[in-house]
Amino acid sequence: MRRLHALPIPLVILALILIAALLGPLLVSWPYDAIDWRAVRAAPLSAGHPLGTDAVGRDVLTRTLIGTRITLGIAAAAAAVALIIGVAWGAIAGWAGGRVDEMMMRLVDGLYALPFMFVVIILMVVFGRSIFLVFLGIGAVEWLTTARVVRGQVMQLKHRPFVIAAEAAGASAPQLIFRHILPNVAGVALAYLLLTIPQVVMVESFLSFLGLGVQEPLTSLGILVKEGVDDMDLAPLALLIPVGVLMTGLICLTVLGERLRDRLT
Repeated sequence: MRRLHALPIPLVILALILIAALLGPLLVSWPYDAIDWRAVRAAPLSAGHPLGTDAVGRDVLTRTLIGTRITLGIAAAAAAVALIIGVAWGAIAGWAGGRVDEMMMRLVDGLYALPFMFVVIILMVVFGRSIFLVFLGIGAVEWLTTARVVRGQVMQLKHRPFVIAAEAAGASAPQLIFRHILPNVAGVALAYLLLTIPQVVMVESFLSFLGLGVQEPLTSLGILVKEGVDDMDLAPLALLIPVGVLMTGLICLTVLGERLRDRLT
């Protein structure tokens, strides 16, 4: 019990959301794409639907669980892509220094000036709207902050005595980076990974709200919010439930990321 009380509340809430998203669909009786023609817009706790049904008779509980799973899965995958690109870019720039660092970071500055949402929308329109392209496109434009942070950390670490000693002992540049630099950057990179996930969730939800993200019959929290807005007068729970899950997850992820960042920086 003491260990449980020692855990941050946001971490406990986020863990419950993840467990529900992963295991919940296995415990409910209605598939996320099944239509119950006898219970269109059914009220909660009626016709075998704990949270009711939407405008076409699909179970709100199941779709919320699946939508949460899809949104968090895309966010985690996109954040991983952003982490890999950002860490690699920042490590190379920070270690190389000089003109290489200057050119790489000026490119980062130029990319900062681009309207990222517009770029992602273009990617979705040109290359299609598959889930793979959704997280790849989002991750490819969310790595800039990570690159800046990692670059600064690498520039500090490469002048530390243990790195200088390893270099004097004959360690190659890749060995220095992978064995001595990156392990010391991992904590900060993890903190910014947690802060990247809420941004990716918002981008994915916005794209899905516009119809450019996840496509039917799959669903996501962005799609559920859009459907809830269209039907809010007749079925307010269809909007309040996905919005509540989305806001709770974003707050928990942001708080955890900020706490970890404050500890490690």
